[in-house]
Amino acid sequence: MSRLFTQMSFSKRLQPTAAFFVGVALWLNTGIAQAGPCTADISQFEATVHQSAGDPLAGLTARQSVGAQLGHQPTPESVHNADQRLKSGFSAAMARAKRYDAQGNRSGCTRALNAAKKIYIP
Repeated sequence: MSRLFTQMSFSKRLQPTAAFFVGVALWLNTGIAQAGPCTADISQFEATVHQSAGDPLAGLTARQSVGAQLGHQPTPESVHNADQRLKSGFSAAMARAKRYDAQGNRSGCTRALNAAKKIYIP
């Protein structure tokens, strides 16, 4: 009788642990099943951006403006505005890439991700 009680007690203690692992497995499986055609590329680029955060040579970049080619000195305000446009453009490109990825649109995702990669130099 005590052996049967011990087995039942062990089984009841094991159920919450088993339920937890089954839940985690199902959750991970859903994440994989919902992954879009560019999910891995987006994740890899985001990891690269994150890793290069401390590198002084890495960051947002843009083409030289016409004003800069004419020998005009930038004002602090114009530098700030340009920086905000770059950040906004990068964020928008990444958001588009993720949206296209969620829709399963590989070509749109690739175009948006390439646009983000042109803005950020790791």
